[in-house]
Amino acid sequence: ATVITNLFSAIPYIGQTLVEWAWGGFSVDNPTLTRFFALHFLLPFVIVGLTLVHLTFLHETGS
Repeated sequence: ATVITNLFSAIPYIGQTLVEWAWGGFSVDNPTLTRFFALHFLLPFVIVGLTLVHLTFLHETGS
């Protein structure tokens, strides 16, 4: 997690703030792992939901 999230630090002005926000502090710790676990658990459901909404709109417009 450290290597990937440190890529955010290359963004000018806000990079270090993004890294600290993603980590939940100044280092990878329990809050970091909890956030990334929640992201990896919930993201597939969000993608499936958005896909269903997209397919519904396509069906209604006749595409």
